[in-house]
Amino acid sequence: MARPPVDPRLWRYARSARRYLVLSVALSVVITGSIVVAAVMLARVLSGVVTDPGQRSLGAWTTELLVLTLAIACRVLATWLQSRLAHRAGAGVVAELETAVLTAGARLPPRELETRRTELAVVVGTGLSGLRGYLIGYVPALLLAVLVPPIVLAVIAIHDPLSGLIVVITLPLIPIFMILIGLLTQGRAEATLAATTRLSDQLLDLFAGMPTLRALGRERGGVVAAARDPEHDAADSSAVRPGTMADRVRALGDALRQRTMRALRIAFLSSMVLELLATLSVALIAVSIGLRLVFGEMSLYAGLVALVLAPEVYLPLRMVGERFHAAQDGMAAADKAFAVLEPDSGSVALAGGVAPARVAGVVELHDLSVGARGGFAPDGLSGLLRPGVVTVLAGPNGSGKSTAVQAILGLIEPDQGAVTVDGIDVRELDQDAWWARVAWLPQRPVLVPGTLRENLELFGAQAEPSPPHGPARVVDDLEAACVATGFDTVLEELPDRWDTVVGPGGVGLSLGQRQRLALTRVLAADRPILLLDEPTAHLDADSETAVLAALKQRARDGATVIVIGHRPTVLTAADQVVHVRASIDERAEVGV
Repeated sequence: MARPPVDPRLWRYARSARRYLVLSVALSVVITGSIVVAAVMLARVLSGVVTDPGQRSLGAWTTELLVLTLAIACRVLATWLQSRLAHRAGAGVVAELETAVLTAGARLPPRELETRRTELAVVVGTGLSGLRGYLIGYVPALLLAVLVPPIVLAVIAIHDPLSGLIVVITLPLIPIFMILIGLLTQGRAEATLAATTRLSDQLLDLFAGMPTLRALGRERGGVVAAARDPEHDAADSSAVRPGTMADRVRALGDALRQRTMRALRIAFLSSMVLELLATLSVALIAVSIGLRLVFGEMSLYAGLVALVLAPEVYLPLRMVGERFHAAQDGMAAADKAFAVLEPDSGSVALAGGVAPARVAGVVELHDLSVGARGGFAPDGLSGLLRPGVVTVLAGPNGSGKSTAVQAILGLIEPDQGAVTVDGIDVRELDQDAWWARVAWLPQRPVLVPGTLRENLELFGAQAEPSPPHGPARVVDDLEAACVATGFDTVLEELPDRWDTVVGPGGVGLSLGQRQRLALTRVLAADRPILLLDEPTAHLDADSETAVLAALKQRARDGATVIVIGHRPTVLTAADQVVHVRASIDERAEVGV
């Protein structure tokens, strides 16, 4: 239980939780007062009926019974309201955090986003839903545990000091055992979330590779065996056994099931320990009160007040212990979410910088180096990337060509050197203004769910605008881009043309059609700087020639064209070639 009971970051990022916390405290006060009033009224009625035969009628206790009824009604109503508010706050907090994490995740540097993609998917997809249990169960129980025991203990001590002394001695035992149980289970929720993330990674890899395995006829080949030791994850095993992909998926599911059942076993055992402690403590108070009543050492009224209130002292602490484990999964996911929302370093914040002027658009690399495993990739890259010139960044795989482009975009902050645009460091540029001048084609083009028209207009190009909405040159540029990429033939095959709807990632188009659409989007964009990563991938020879010719034309029109490529045709079409090299420690690559 190292983390604070109520994480202040949760209230900072989830505005709907603040109102819930205030109202929940007020309702907890009402519940506490109702408990005390109900116990006192009940003790007065019972003791009076037992000790005074003349008052054994309803009329004699009308006021007390009315107050008792109101106290019980207030407690029931306050508990119901607290639960209702908790459910609403839980849904609101989860929605707010999911939105915040998605927004922050989209701003992560590409390399960091690639390594944390599955983690973010697990946290947003299922992990944060555990916060509902935290807000619905744990927070109300925690508030009651703070308010109820001291107030109820004071009432008990006023009526029966000896019972109050017993409570003072036995009550700390429950928090002590809660701490011991927390130390025992420390890190289990984080480990479960990490295991879920690893298993999700493996399942996604299996499913993504299934078409290739089926094409090669290896879908029923040997697969990596899952670990059978319940103390280890399936991902940690390197044994190989014959089996199918279904066997592998089943083994991964069994590993997660075993880890989940171990967590449930700990939760049930800890609840039993807390219940046993509370039961023995209440029994000790009851025996003490019974013996003193027999010997006439205390009044029946005082004994009844202490006896009725004794379970209420321990109940909130028991509830906290029982709901602690249910809250851990959600808080573990929340920690992952806060790690995205509050990164330690590495994020490049460009908003509010200098807006680039509308000048030539000269990009210069000054001894650019970006850290990689055991070295730098790229290492000491320098070059002048001028307008009117097609510049190709060439080098072996892993040399840092894509990383260099990301540094030009300002998505990655170099460890050494700098990137300047028209003499201004890219880190000092206003992010939105700089990106508005750039058309970027990554290795995996981003296509959003929607129409082809909406995807084309991401970079500002317009699909077949009518004359009142744009000059004829816009139409000519788009048609020329479509002819150059071969996307005009794709449009002819689509009955809805630019109004054709595609799914996430361009589902509905083939891989080549997606590449042609992304290329058309870049070539038709009226932007002075073009960054293209392997633009002719998935294209035939004729289409490649047309695309390279279109890029050279854009360069002659004054654009700065930067291409990543290694194919001979791309290198031949270049006006200048900048060789990218890396310095990687080979010992680091082999894990020495």
